[in-house]
Amino acid sequence: MSASTNFQQLTYQLEALEAHAVSQITDASDAATLDHLRVILLGKKGELPVILSQMSKLSETERPLIGQRANLLKEEINSLIKKRLLLMKTTIMNKRITREKLDVTAPSIGILSGHRHPLIKTTEDIVDIFCGLGYSVEEGPEIETDYYNFTALNIPQHHPARDMQDTFYLSESSLLRTHTSPVQIRHLEKNPPPTRIIAPGRVYRRDGVDATHSPVFHQVEVLAIDEGLDFSHLRGTVMAFLKQFFGDLPVRFRASYFPFTEPSAEVDVQWRDRWLEVMGCGMVDPAVLEGLGLDPERWSGFAAGLGVERFCMVRHGIDDIRRLYTSDLRFLQQF
Repeated sequence: MSASTNFQQLTYQLEALEAHAVSQITDASDAATLDHLRVILLGKKGELPVILSQMSKLSETERPLIGQRANLLKEEINSLIKKRLLLMKTTIMNKRITREKLDVTAPSIGILSGHRHPLIKTTEDIVDIFCGLGYSVEEGPEIETDYYNFTALNIPQHHPARDMQDTFYLSESSLLRTHTSPVQIRHLEKNPPPTRIIAPGRVYRRDGVDATHSPVFHQVEVLAIDEGLDFSHLRGTVMAFLKQFFGDLPVRFRASYFPFTEPSAEVDVQWRDRWLEVMGCGMVDPAVLEGLGLDPERWSGFAAGLGVERFCMVRHGIDDIRRLYTSDLRFLQQF
């Protein structure tokens, strides 16, 4: 058989393969069939490689022609398979869209709206009252250094006051803050007086869990620094706040001790025929001001701190602090 005869025969085989491939690909009904056709037509032992294996019988001038024709056929087959696969996916998606379409004219069944957690709502109410008195809100990190949590607040190493707070230490110098007072120090380092701020946030102490204690709870601390502030300003601020929050409950101040205030006091309200402690407060100790580079002869101030959980429990008559953390809808839906 002559080279020209082989050339004609291979040309005919390529044309027949093209017609067969077009027909098979067009009739394919799923992606698996298309992949099977690709292997049969173009795989290592497929129909096109078998045809090309006969090119050794061609002349040097005929081989490039058959090779070019075979490459065009390979590209055509791949293109047909891609187009057919895309058409299949589009058809499937259109059927799914038609089957799963949403009737936007249908009436909504409605979704019950939630409400603020009682702790969050209590914090917001406390913040609103103090903002109304001219205070701004400051926040700080919950992981603190020993310096900001203790030393800068006139509680140096081995000070007996450290025994008042069982602390979660993360390392020798870092800990989970035991109060939000470090926020006040950080603020004063960057902002000279006069200052009126409140610092709400989460704090941590190694307390046993019972009806009135939790190792994680929330505080709001108050700080005012200005010229000429005295205890009467502190008392007036606390009384105005408590009256707005609780109403006309009897209030009393008792002498107390805090290392960062002098003099210091505890504040009680009369609730359910008994006195209940709700706040601690006092005039900022001059040693704290001096540590921040402030002249205690010029500047004075007062600080106060309260537990949000205690205020929430008094306001709503809750008898166990653990109810605030259990996420029990039967309890939370009351608020």
